[in-house]
Amino acid sequence: MSDMIGLIGLIAAFALLMWMIMKGFNIYLTVFACTLVVALTSQMNVYEAYKVHFMTGFTNFFKNNFLIFLTGTLLAKAMDITGAAKSIAKAIIKIMGTKWAFVSVPLACAILCYGGVTAFVCSFGVISIALQVWEAADLPRRAIPGALCFGCSTFAMIAPGAVQIHNNVPATNLGTTYMAGAVNGFISCGFMLIAGMIYLKFWLDRAKKRGEHFVAKEGDDMGSADEVLPNPIVALLPLVITIILVNLKVGSFSCPPEAGVLAGAVSAVLLMNKYVDMKSIPQVFADAAAMAIVSCTNTCAVNGFGGVVSNSPVFSIITNAVVGLPGLFGLLIGTNIICGICGSASGGLGIAVPILGPAYVNAGISPAAVHRVMALSSSALDSLPHNGYIVTVTNGLCRETHKDSYGLTFVLTVVIPFIGALIGTVLFTVFPNLP
Repeated sequence: MSDMIGLIGLIAAFALLMWMIMKGFNIYLTVFACTLVVALTSQMNVYEAYKVHFMTGFTNFFKNNFLIFLTGTLLAKAMDITGAAKSIAKAIIKIMGTKWAFVSVPLACAILCYGGVTAFVCSFGVISIALQVWEAADLPRRAIPGALCFGCSTFAMIAPGAVQIHNNVPATNLGTTYMAGAVNGFISCGFMLIAGMIYLKFWLDRAKKRGEHFVAKEGDDMGSADEVLPNPIVALLPLVITIILVNLKVGSFSCPPEAGVLAGAVSAVLLMNKYVDMKSIPQVFADAAAMAIVSCTNTCAVNGFGGVVSNSPVFSIITNAVVGLPGLFGLLIGTNIICGICGSASGGLGIAVPILGPAYVNAGISPAAVHRVMALSSSALDSLPHNGYIVTVTNGLCRETHKDSYGLTFVLTVVIPFIGALIGTVLFTVFPNLP
């Protein structure tokens, strides 16, 4: 009976979480209220739920990610104050025209992400460019979170060969390579890319027909038509430097991602210093630090709630039930459920792969198929409104609300990736021996 009450409480907590986030409630009030529901219905010690489990999830995320938030914000600021973002955006508009310029934003994110840059850093690096492209094409600003999240956290993140944790976790646990299940994996990710671009174009066209336009928010530096800007090739160099450094491995040495991103920010200022008022640098750093703290702690709060959920007695019941689901379709559903509960593709895989992976391999399914199906399946329900990355991009980076922008994000990062993962599961079921 107590387990049933706990399960009902967990479902109620998630329903309350979604409702409060979509209504625009303060993120801390939201997660504190939902944590209380989980703790009471699961018969957890309420003080321990907040003091130990919540704060462990909160502080662990802050410890592991604050520097990347800070350096990522500095890179975004550097691309803004040097005029690099404006220069790149104008080049994109000149080459592609305003009608199709929007595709540059998710594709830029995807290239960075596939190359090993984390989703957070991709978004920080591309947001300034996105604002410029959207303003030039007169597209609704509230679509930017969906475009960023689509490029950073779907097809490129989980594709065969992507230098991301979503390949690393299955490879480490199952003895596979990053290219495991390559043929079926690329077909599935190709579907996500094409379907997502088509839907994004449809959504933008429909919004413009309704009379929506780009409306800058306070703090958006949109520049002027006669502004002198750096050469677009020079403007791209800081992003190129960042990509190279975060993937740099020489023997046993690998460049810390925070150092690579900081180098990109510094190189932007050095390469384009004549476009920068150097006296403004201290204030730029202060603004970036403040934004990084707000964005990071908002995400920490969501991860704190995840820490309570994953330590509740009901969570082990759910994971044990998931193990019993048969076949690759069971693996698809099980991985989605765990990643959805955790609100994180990487965090969900960290829990799901050691539990589900060996069980399905022992049932006779090839490790490559298990690897790719789990990677594909991690990118759907993880992107529900409580996902820390979604919260950061929507509320922190883009300063939009879930109410205004999450509808598009939901289709691009939940619905389409789930269909793509389903396609991959069918392909592995019908053609299990493809490389």
